Amino acid sequence: MDWLMLFAAGCCEMLGVAMLGKLQRDRTWQTFCLFLLGFGGSLLLLSQAMKTLPMGTAYAVWTGIGASGGAVLGMLLYGEGRELRRIICIVMILGAAVGLKLLG
Repeated sequence: MDWLMLFAAGCCEMLGVAMLGKLQRDRTWQTFCLFLLGFGGSLLLLSQAMKTLPMGTAYAVWTGIGASGGAVLGMLLYGEGRELRRIICIVMILGAAVGLKLLG
């Protein structure tokens, strides 16, 4: 259950990042509420997951999910670059997160 909460925290982080990008173009209260919900939910779920997972592992995996997910969302939603080198780096971040789960 702790890993599921950590994954959900990473997904909430991605929502927060996506809404942060949208707030730059569209300042509505709905976007702002989703922004707060995303980051607030992310921190809440991360803190719950850290009750049973080691702090370093949980934080690294959460950061990896958020960073790689944010980069992918940037490519899909905001037209950011899709170079092969960038995609390889994203895959390496996700691979490190999976490695930490397997070792932890």
